[in-house]
Amino acid sequence: MSQSGLSSSSLPSDPAVETSLIPPVHLLIGLGLAVAGVIAFSMRPVIIKLAYRYDVDPVTLIMLRMVFALPFFLGMALWSGRRGAGKPGERAAVSGRDLALTIGLGVTGYYAASFCDFLGLRYVSAGMGRLLLFLYPTIVVLLSALFLGKRIGLREVVALVVSYAGVALVVWSEIGIGHPDFLTGAGLVFMGAFLYSIYLVGSSRVVQRIGSMRFTAYAMTAASLCCIVQFAVMRPLSALDLPLPVYGLSAVMAVVCTVLPVLMTAEALRRVGANMVALSGAIGPVAAALFGYLVLAEPLGWLQLAGAALTVAGVLIITLWKTA
Repeated sequence: MSQSGLSSSSLPSDPAVETSLIPPVHLLIGLGLAVAGVIAFSMRPVIIKLAYRYDVDPVTLIMLRMVFALPFFLGMALWSGRRGAGKPGERAAVSGRDLALTIGLGVTGYYAASFCDFLGLRYVSAGMGRLLLFLYPTIVVLLSALFLGKRIGLREVVALVVSYAGVALVVWSEIGIGHPDFLTGAGLVFMGAFLYSIYLVGSSRVVQRIGSMRFTAYAMTAASLCCIVQFAVMRPLSALDLPLPVYGLSAVMAVVCTVLPVLMTAEALRRVGANMVALSGAIGPVAAALFGYLVLAEPLGWLQLAGAALTVAGVLIITLWKTA
């Protein structure tokens, strides 16, 4: 799942930026990039569901998305390797252990997580899918407490309760009126968020050693290759006999909803810091729900809005605490 369009809790960032010292033009550009990255990423579940209308299966669709994105990730890998080297044109070395960890985390956090997300979106709305995915900072807090010994205080407990109360409200509002396999779909999307959270917790120290851009490029390249191999094993070439709009939607998903959010969010972090990017990330679930309502005619009632507001509030408490 390329979580690219990621909030500040998902991308390593530079030390906190004091926004009062940022020139107004740079501040506007940084905020614009952050918001644009979030909105672009929020379009992804809507595009996936549009593609499903052409009777394409998840294995084929995720492969097409990654085929279109792969050249960009390979270019990022080449560029970041040279940029981190000591001499012009010389590639910075990556240890075999770090490379293995990066590949493993990419397979878990991008390939497996994305596949769960694509499967789940067959049964849940675009807004619901984005809301469940937005929970990943809360899962990171829980995993960090379990495996890294980080303490969970009262503030985090309150944030977790508020976040999951919001999700429970939205889930309750859709039971009985959504797809018959709605709970299965919600579980799959949540599993994708969980797998992505494992990636975030596991990647923190590797990123410090090899750099965030190169780590992302290598991990995404590994995930892309897994998607391609999966298609080659599970589907015949005739599965590519698809309507032209499927290829167009896949290309948009790859470039607009995957590659560009990575670059825009990284630049926004550099310009305005983690807190401002975290704040902009809060519009993600709302944007996805609005796109789903306008493009897919998905229901958008007061229960969905109230649940989304609670979830966003809880995640912001955790995210801003982590980046303060």
